[in-house]
Amino acid sequence: VAGDEGDGGTALHPRLTLLAVCLAVFMLLLDMTIVSAALANIQATLDADLSGLQWVVDAYALPMAGLLLTAATLGDRLGRRRLYLGGMAAFTLASAGCALARSIEMLNLCRALQGSGGAILLGVSLPMVAAAFPEQRGRGIAIAIYGAVMGAGAAVGPLLGGALVGAFGWESIFLINVPIGAVALVIAVRFVPETRAAQDRPLDLVGTAVLSAALFAGVYALIEGNHRGWTDGVILALGAFSVLGLLAFGWWESRVSAPMLDLGVVRRPGFAGVSLAAFAAAGTLIAATNYLALYFMNTLGYSPFQSGLRALPLTVACVLGAPLAMTAARYFPAWTSIPGGVALIAVGLWLMTGVGESTQWTHFIAGSVVAGLGLGGLFALTSDIALQFVPVADAGMATGAVSTVRQVGILAGVAGLGALFGPRASASATHELAQLGVLGPGAARRLIDSVSAGAGLRVLDFLPADYRPALPAIARAARQASAAGMQAALVAAAVAATAAAVATAILIAVGARRHGEPEIPFAEGMSV
Repeated sequence: VAGDEGDGGTALHPRLTLLAVCLAVFMLLLDMTIVSAALANIQATLDADLSGLQWVVDAYALPMAGLLLTAATLGDRLGRRRLYLGGMAAFTLASAGCALARSIEMLNLCRALQGSGGAILLGVSLPMVAAAFPEQRGRGIAIAIYGAVMGAGAAVGPLLGGALVGAFGWESIFLINVPIGAVALVIAVRFVPETRAAQDRPLDLVGTAVLSAALFAGVYALIEGNHRGWTDGVILALGAFSVLGLLAFGWWESRVSAPMLDLGVVRRPGFAGVSLAAFAAAGTLIAATNYLALYFMNTLGYSPFQSGLRALPLTVACVLGAPLAMTAARYFPAWTSIPGGVALIAVGLWLMTGVGESTQWTHFIAGSVVAGLGLGGLFALTSDIALQFVPVADAGMATGAVSTVRQVGILAGVAGLGALFGPRASASATHELAQLGVLGPGAARRLIDSVSAGAGLRVLDFLPADYRPALPAIARAARQASAAGMQAALVAAAVAATAAAVATAILIAVGARRHGEPEIPFAEGMSV
C-alpha cells in the first residue's frame, strides 16, 4: 500500500496474512448469526426475556460500531499486527467467558467484550490485506475473497450453531472460537509482518465517545421501550439523547482536524449508496434471521439442528451469491450490482411474508434463496465498490465506515424488529386469550409476556395442570400470536429493504455519473 511502511522483521507471506485475516472475519461474522441457533436454549437456561435476547446480539454489535474506526486509526499508528494480536486474544478470551456465563447479564457483558475485540480485528483487517497485496489486481482478488469469507461466516452460522447446540449445548457456539483463535494467533505471530501508516493520524477520542454513547442510548431505548413503555421518562430522555448525540457527532466530525469519519466522504452519493446497502442488508435480513430462528424452534417445534437445516436455503444461496455476483460484475455495469443485491433481499423478504397460524418452514424457502443470493453478492462486492467512489487516501476510512454502518444496521434492525415483534405478538395473544376465556388474569398475563418474548409453544410447559384440558386452544392462540409477531417483523424488514433498494440505486447512479463508472479490479482475470 502506498503510504504504508513495515518493520521488515518478518518475511512477507501475503497468502498467510490473508488467511489470518479471513479466519478473523469469519469468526466475527459467524458470531453475529450463530447465536440465532442458541437463543431459544439461552432463553430457557438463563431465564431471559426478549430484551435480554436482543442484547445478546446488540451487546456484540454495539462496541464494533462505536470502536471500529478508532481501532483502524490505532492500527495505523501502533502497528496493525500488534492490534490484531491484541484483538484476537481479547476476542478468544471473551468467547470462553461467554461459554462460562451463568446469567444473561454476564453473557451480555462477555458479548460486549467480544465485540470490543472484534472491533479491533475488523478495524485492521482490510488495511492488513491491502498492505500484503500492493498491486491493484491482486488486491482486488484478495478483497473479493475477504468479502466472500465474510458472507460465508454469516451464512453458515445458523446451521453450524444448530449442530453445536444440539450436540453440546449453547455454550459450544462460543467455545468453538477458542481453537480457531489460537490457530489465527500462531499464524499472525509467525508469518504476518508488522505494517503501519507512514503518516500518523491523531485519535478522535471525542468522536468515538459521542458516537458510542449515542448508539447505546438509542439501542437501549428501542430494546427496553416495550418493557418500560414508550412514554416512560427514561425512554424518552434516552431517545432524545441519542438523536442529539448523533447530531453532535456530525457537528464535531465536520470541525475536528482529523475526524474518525470524514463527512466529505460520506456525502459522496456513490459511497453513501454503498453504505446504505450495507446498513439495509444487516438491518433487515441479518436482523430478521434471529427472529426466524426463534420462530422455528419455539413455535414450529424444531430442535436447534433441525432449525439450522431449515436455514440451509439461505446458507447455500448466500455462499453461491458471492461468486455469482463477482462473475456478473464482468458483464454488467458495476453500479447496478449493489442496488441489485438490495433488491434481491427486498424481494426475498416479501416472499417470506404472509406468516399465519398454519405456516410451515417450507413457506420461507423461496424467499431465503432469493434474499441469500443478494446478501452473498453484497458481501463480495460492497467493500471494493465503495473504494471506487473515494480518493485513495481515504480508502481505509471508507472501508471502516462501511463496516461501521453494517454494525449500526444490525443494532437498529434487531432492536427495531423486536420493538414490532413483541407488541404485535402481545396484542394477538391478548385478543385470542380473551376470546377463549379459560385463563385467569395472572396466568394470562404470564402467557402473554412469554409469547411476546418469542417463547412460542414453550409457554405451554409452564401452565398449571388445571389448564391442561384447554391446551389445544391455548396452543392455537400461542401459534397465532407468534405468527403475528413474525409477520410484523418481516413486513417491516421488507418495506425497509424496498425503500433502501430504490434509494441505493439513485445514489449510486448519481455517483457513477459524477465519478465515472467504477471499475472492479477482480472483474478481469476471474480464473485466477
